[in-house]
Amino acid sequence: MKINLIGIDFGAKLAGTTAVCFARGQQLHLLQSTKKQDADAWLCQRIEELQPSSVFIDAPLSLPGVYCGVGSDFHFRASDRAVGAMSPMFLGGLTARAMQLRAAFPSVPFYEVYPAQMVRLLQVLKEFYKKDLPLFLEVMQGILPFPFDELPQNWHQADAALAWYAGWRHQHGEAESYGDAAEGQIWA
Repeated sequence: MKINLIGIDFGAKLAGTTAVCFARGQQLHLLQSTKKQDADAWLCQRIEELQPSSVFIDAPLSLPGVYCGVGSDFHFRASDRAVGAMSPMFLGGLTARAMQLRAAFPSVPFYEVYPAQMVRLLQVLKEFYKKDLPLFLEVMQGILPFPFDELPQNWHQADAALAWYAGWRHQHGEAESYGDAAEGQIWA
């Protein structure tokens, strides 16, 4: 099945916290890895099955430019500083896994997103983010272009939906980018 785009909340490898959001027809669908399951292998299977035209992932896809001979910041990229994201260096293993995932699908464009920045842009969600999932989802449903087939059951699924929405905005020319394209951008 060929899907336009997928949004991913990329979690720890065995924690069962990696979630995927995609649109089929006029509905949003969610999938989530299970605890003690290799999330990377699970995610590769989902990408192969769904065949997305692009992937929007909540995980660093690059290192600070200093590691390629550009700039002087060993901890943060310009995009991280712009949105207040954690350092890709602090997230070490997660960053390496996300970069490896992207390398496994060279013909699929990957874009980095940051759900918290998406929430800041959609100010109406700020009050409920990571505090009250039912109220957050009630407001979020009024913003998304499609309804959920089943509501997100946790914040990982909600973040996957925010990643998907950042991708939808990107494809419709509405997304904002942060950082330097040569070093790595974050989209919202």
